[in-house]
Amino acid sequence: MKIVQLKNEKRVNLLERSQPDTSAVINTVGDIISDVKNRQDEALRHYTKKFDGVNLNELLVSKEDIEESFNKIDPELIGSLKKAALNIGKFHQSQLPLDWSMEVDDGVTAGQIVRPLEKVGCYIPGGRAAYPSSILMTVIPAKVAGVQEIVCCTPPGKDGKVKDVVLAAAYIAGADKLYRVGGAQAIAAMAYGTQTIQAVDKIVGPGNIFVTAAKKMVYGQVDIEFPAGPSEVLIIADETANPNFIALDLMAQAEHDPQAAAVLVTTSKELAQKVKENVTRDLPQMERNEIIEQSLAQNGLIILADTIQECVDFSNDYAPEHLMIMTSDAEEIVPDIRNAGSIFLGNLTPVAAGDYGSGTNHVLPTSFCARMYSGLSTESFLKKPTVQKITRDGLKNLKDVVIPLAEYEGLYAHAESFRRRLDEN
Repeated sequence: MKIVQLKNEKRVNLLERSQPDTSAVINTVGDIISDVKNRQDEALRHYTKKFDGVNLNELLVSKEDIEESFNKIDPELIGSLKKAALNIGKFHQSQLPLDWSMEVDDGVTAGQIVRPLEKVGCYIPGGRAAYPSSILMTVIPAKVAGVQEIVCCTPPGKDGKVKDVVLAAAYIAGADKLYRVGGAQAIAAMAYGTQTIQAVDKIVGPGNIFVTAAKKMVYGQVDIEFPAGPSEVLIIADETANPNFIALDLMAQAEHDPQAAAVLVTTSKELAQKVKENVTRDLPQMERNEIIEQSLAQNGLIILADTIQECVDFSNDYAPEHLMIMTSDAEEIVPDIRNAGSIFLGNLTPVAAGDYGSGTNHVLPTSFCARMYSGLSTESFLKKPTVQKITRDGLKNLKDVVIPLAEYEGLYAHAESFRRRLDEN
């Protein structure tokens, strides 16, 4: 990994990392979406054959198949999934907001009520790999929010089946239906509906460039959580940090994808050198060393800063998906953090904890999006209508606000709707 001095480099160059550029696939994805809208299930079967190499008659995975898969899985793995689900449920339950109201003026009551979305679609990446954690992270918050129907779409393997562990996770999380459909065609199906798959109100979950492009294109027809790109971590560390842990954390992030970003910013030159040496030493032993090597070569960096405040300022500009703070006073730094998807404090808190077991959500904003988005949460599946009630006193107290402003804007019926109520009372 390259070591650079923060003060000697152009900041804009240090902030660069891979971002989801969907322009190259827009036309292809647009054609797929249009085809699914027109031919519905027939189009889904066509693209499943074309992209996954599978002929499917039945897109829905039966409840019997899901239960059978659950019973096949190693009990130890089932135990891990259940414990993860329990922690995720506990955390997201605490995010539930309450209805509230207040008297903003004499006779003027205003408040907010909380209502869940009715139908949600969760996209689960699949095919060659299995991601049961993505089922837990998307379905459970929706369940906690009270969503009436939660469906999942995931591409089948070459045998036409969904991996047992994914189905087991769906069973544990409480998904209502799971379909063997992946890619942009799955996003189109959940957005517009087909004979088999009902349209939903919101689509969440990670995916490849085609899935990301499709989610952007159907936004407005349905809601989405946020655009997602390659995963990333930024680590703030001082001389008290463990260089072996940091090296592993950087490689753990890099093994996601050749486009993943892994950055250390530190005040300790000695720590920086040790981290670099540990990465060089341990990389050949990593299972996914080729992916890690590509990722670190393209988007891996060690940055030397003069002060921790400089590290924090750089982190806020970087707006990382995952922010690790490994300093002697990690908790004291948190108030200064403005932009981060999820924060991990201390030497003993790896990103892997949030990915699987601590209860926080691992569906997080990337590519600078932590400046304006939060990670997936219970509130992602809620609506908050406002409520107001005006009494006779309230009409009197607001007449010098509502009538002049409405007339100034030329909306005379607005003013009259208020004035007439005053006159009749």
